[in-house]
Amino acid sequence: MTSPPPALHIELDGHPATEETLRIPALYGFGHFTALQVRDGRARGLGLHLARLDAANRELFGLPVRGDRVRELIRHALGGAGRRDASVRVNAYLPPGATHTTLMVTVREPAVMPSGARSLMSVPYARTAPHIKRPGEFGQTYYGMLAGRAGFDDALLTAPGGVVTEGAITNIGFRDGTSGSVVWPDAPALTGITMTLLEQGLERAGRPSVRRPVTLAGPDGVGRFSAAFVCNSQGIAPVGRIDDTVLPVDEDLMRDLGAVYDGTPEDAV
Repeated sequence: MTSPPPALHIELDGHPATEETLRIPALYGFGHFTALQVRDGRARGLGLHLARLDAANRELFGLPVRGDRVRELIRHALGGAGRRDASVRVNAYLPPGATHTTLMVTVREPAVMPSGARSLMSVPYARTAPHIKRPGEFGQTYYGMLAGRAGFDDALLTAPGGVVTEGAITNIGFRDGTSGSVVWPDAPALTGITMTLLEQGLERAGRPSVRRPVTLAGPDGVGRFSAAFVCNSQGIAPVGRIDDTVLPVDEDLMRDLGAVYDGTPEDAV
């Protein structure tokens, strides 16, 4: 009987992690990352993930990250972990004095977004430079923990004035019951890969989504929408409650979003 693959496999620049190399993420946490789901060695939006890594690396460190190098490192780590289905993260760091970016690839068991309706607790927190996906976000973890203690599934981040920005680890979208459009909050936030794939897919399907301000209350408040959902690399799930506002689950919307997402081509890593 063969033993199951390890729960977590870590490589840095294509080599198994050691006590020495793990000092880089432990002591020099300033960096960025992308997270993706791989199934049978393939991933949706792979080009977007590679572009995200390159753009963030140029902004933070003034250095490019070659897509072919990232793909090679992911393939190597998947092989080392003995997996073709996996949750994969690629982190980038530049320790003091280093002249090249260290890429850390972690591989663990695949993950799927819980299918039930999610409940979100609004919190007053806006990330610095939200367009960059980066590790060690204390505020997101802290408020997510508080939301869990209060009986919610996750936190919903808001800017001053109750402006909705994004979920703690998701993007959030709404359905306008009048026009039927999908509405994304027009506010500083990370434009997630799954969000981008849904935007592109809806456009191809002749159902363009829009971005406009969303607030917790008032004429642009969450209560005016007929439904809401969250999405990230693990998938899409309906939102059933934001604070005390109850939102119905729109099965037609979820089916349409699922069809759009499932219809997105997968790229070989």
